[in-house]
Amino acid sequence: MSDRLSPSSRVDTGEAASELECLPYGVNHTGEGICLLVRMGPHRILLDCGLTDISPLLKGLAKPARRGSSPLPADFVLVSHAHPDHAKGLLSLHKAFPLLPIYASEVTSKLLPLNWLDHDREDLSQLCQALPLRSPLEIKDGLVVELFPAGHLPGAVAMLLTYTTPQHTYKLLYTGDFFLSNSRLVEGLRLEELRGLELDVLIIEGTYGTSRHPHRRNQENQLAERMNRAIADRYSVLMPTPALGLGQELLMLLRSHHHFTGRDLDIWVNGAVATGCDAYLELLSHFPPSVQNFARHQPLFWDERIRPRVRRLQPQQRENVGKFPCIVLTDSTQDLNEYCQPDTGPWLILLPEKTDIKINTDQFPGIITVETYLLAQHSDGPGTTQLIHNLRPQHIIFVHASPTYLADLTSLDELQNRYHVHSPAVGTLVELPIGETFLQPVAPETNYEGELTELETVVTITLPDAITADPRWRQFADTGLIEARWQGEELVLRGLSQRELLNQSSDRYMWSDVDCCGTCRHQRGQRCWNPASPLYNFKVTLDGYCPAFERANDSQ
Repeated sequence: MSDRLSPSSRVDTGEAASELECLPYGVNHTGEGICLLVRMGPHRILLDCGLTDISPLLKGLAKPARRGSSPLPADFVLVSHAHPDHAKGLLSLHKAFPLLPIYASEVTSKLLPLNWLDHDREDLSQLCQALPLRSPLEIKDGLVVELFPAGHLPGAVAMLLTYTTPQHTYKLLYTGDFFLSNSRLVEGLRLEELRGLELDVLIIEGTYGTSRHPHRRNQENQLAERMNRAIADRYSVLMPTPALGLGQELLMLLRSHHHFTGRDLDIWVNGAVATGCDAYLELLSHFPPSVQNFARHQPLFWDERIRPRVRRLQPQQRENVGKFPCIVLTDSTQDLNEYCQPDTGPWLILLPEKTDIKINTDQFPGIITVETYLLAQHSDGPGTTQLIHNLRPQHIIFVHASPTYLADLTSLDELQNRYHVHSPAVGTLVELPIGETFLQPVAPETNYEGELTELETVVTITLPDAITADPRWRQFADTGLIEARWQGEELVLRGLSQRELLNQSSDRYMWSDVDCCGTCRHQRGQRCWNPASPLYNFKVTLDGYCPAFERANDSQ
């Protein structure tokens, strides 16, 4: 076919040419961003463009917009949301191909300019055309697009593409980044809106692999408690975040959590995070009713009257920030030297998990502590499989995660036994034949079998050496200590890091009123030294307990 995509390599089922194909230019395995070219019959659709370098798009098979014009890399572009890993290449793409239509939701079209703050916002106003939500729209002959709110970020959408021929109707859904749960500012993706679609192809993110997360309210409480303890210890808290999404969620958490409401505390917001707050305020009518109701009673972000005070950080104020305990939200790309000065602090720097924010602790000897926290904005493994089982597509294409996490997902028996599962590398063409039967790929070898031995009070689990080849092993085996807990009928193991052990040792006061290992006089160096205890000579967690407990301050 003259309009087939141009692969560097191909996943081929051996059947006749399919009406559906997908060629990834970026799958965000290692931070390269998301950019997928999909073909449905004669139509070529670009899903997102998070590429820093769009030159691979220039090499693809192009299609003239009209006789005598320059060729285009696709018929049009659909943008799932405004985060840079999905959108930062759009401006370069628009400059290279001014005739190429770019579509997104109305909110995303207004947030996209924040990716290019060095450009005049008016110059970017024509970059993207807004499409309505939940309204099927025929973009090309026989090709209908419908957008559904996807959670994750204001304006984020899942995109349903329906291509109809006399013989068959083909349906493809691209989730972009999605979140099933409600967050402070965004309602989650509604499964009931998508059930019964009779979907052929699902392109879905796998950011968290098969990980399971606590309920979001628990995540918020854990984070608020950690920040509360830091402020009580006279630390200032520095939180680098992306310009959109997480920073605004954190502000809403801090303004409404019982640890902070009414507290005499300054929350400073700087740079692109502050600009993102301003952009949100312009779009307030698109937010959930609960957020609009909050904003009717008090300002959504900026407020110097109600405690805690939320303030935009001005350059002349920066030298005084951190001399008294405060909270600072700033850009994830910001030079932290601007805050962590020798006459300020100490500082607790909190980094969101699964982000590539690098901190050189050698630059700040003695004044900073770096920790991570979880405040998820993507669905976890059970949420991902829940969406898949509700949609029941023939083909699943996983993107947007490390290869290791995607291998965990693609090797799940519950997916392998029901669907045709793909996790393509960049440049690998995936043909998507639709029919009653299709070939299943061989499951990756990611499961490890071992042996369990019980000897009186000791349980030993032995695993094969091959597991150490996994890049996650180094982090898991950091200290040689593990934590185990039941999760339903499964026993879940996780490694304890050096930082976690140090934090536990430094947080003894947390258990000052509790009978536990943390307040026992026989616990030294997180090991039990009481011969009368069943834990004698074992490493212990500070919140553990045994019948031989003796309080550290009891008379001896």
